[in-house]
Amino acid sequence: MTSAAGAGADGDRHTAADAVGVAVLGACAAWSLLSAAVHGGRPEGVLLAVLAVTAGYATGRICGVLLPVAAPCAAALAGLTLTVALPRLAPGPETASPLGHAGATAAVLSLSAGAACCAAWATPVPLLRLALRLSACGAVVTGAALGSVAAVVTCAAVLLCSLAAGRMRHRGAALAGLALATAAVTGLTWAVAGDALPSGLGSSLVDQLTPRRVALWRDALHLARDNAGLGVGPGRFGELSTAAAQSALPDGKPHSAPLQLAAEQGVVGVLLLAAAYAWVLFALGRAPRPTPVVLTAGAALTAVAALSALGNALSFTTVSVGAGLLAGLATARPLADEPVSGPSAGSRRERDRPAV
Repeated sequence: MTSAAGAGADGDRHTAADAVGVAVLGACAAWSLLSAAVHGGRPEGVLLAVLAVTAGYATGRICGVLLPVAAPCAAALAGLTLTVALPRLAPGPETASPLGHAGATAAVLSLSAGAACCAAWATPVPLLRLALRLSACGAVVTGAALGSVAAVVTCAAVLLCSLAAGRMRHRGAALAGLALATAAVTGLTWAVAGDALPSGLGSSLVDQLTPRRVALWRDALHLARDNAGLGVGPGRFGELSTAAAQSALPDGKPHSAPLQLAAEQGVVGVLLLAAAYAWVLFALGRAPRPTPVVLTAGAALTAVAALSALGNALSFTTVSVGAGLLAGLATARPLADEPVSGPSAGSRRERDRPAV
């Protein structure tokens, strides 16, 4: 009887998270259409991103139910294969070091490392767990071989967070910490764009981020200030940005998801982007998976969010699909009970209790 009641409560939590997700993603699509209708923009990019995340999430939920270990293994292998086969996902000067190729390579490798670590926590076989963690280390090595400093940093961070997750009993505080990290990176991006940092620190960051990228950010912030309501319209940044027009290989993007939405869709666009990320953390907090699996996925998705604040990673359908896929895998309810392993396993009920 208790088991049935617990299953019913988990089902209600899952239903609530899914309903929030449908509302948020639907609002993202609707707002892009409204902004485009007012300013004559092109909402196809936003609609494709929403569709990619939705398709990835649905696929992850289905595969996570049927194959909680094999599915993330396959996702990790696919990500590594993609980055090795297509190391230059986006050519041009905007993709130069230290952020890697527009952050897309780093994002895909981070998702691969997260999927491998999720599979490691899900399997009861110690040897397979070790092999999967070694494959996550392989993502770090691949990033170094491709010359992406961002990939090395984010993949290593995901791996370390996954190992630390094995000692955490409550996921709520950890998910809040991930949200704060994303907010800090986004705030730093806006501070650089607004020239609000001390001169020494600001100059150093501009040199690291490249003056061209910072010039794009400043154009986006200027457009956002002048069009705070509806923005200038989806896909119109390249038409109105002086820095984009002067670029050797312009792609029409400011290389920062929050700043792009602020310029093209106004304040509401930024709030909807934040709501989408908050929904992912909310869904992870209520997921029935073990806490280490949830926090590992959260760390990988936070790495993607940080890369998206500093580059145009979300402009790649591969990244959007991969992020949705990992979120779906980490929030699915497998048909069989999963093992709870680690140095401080404790009771399963206490360890895996979803955040309220």
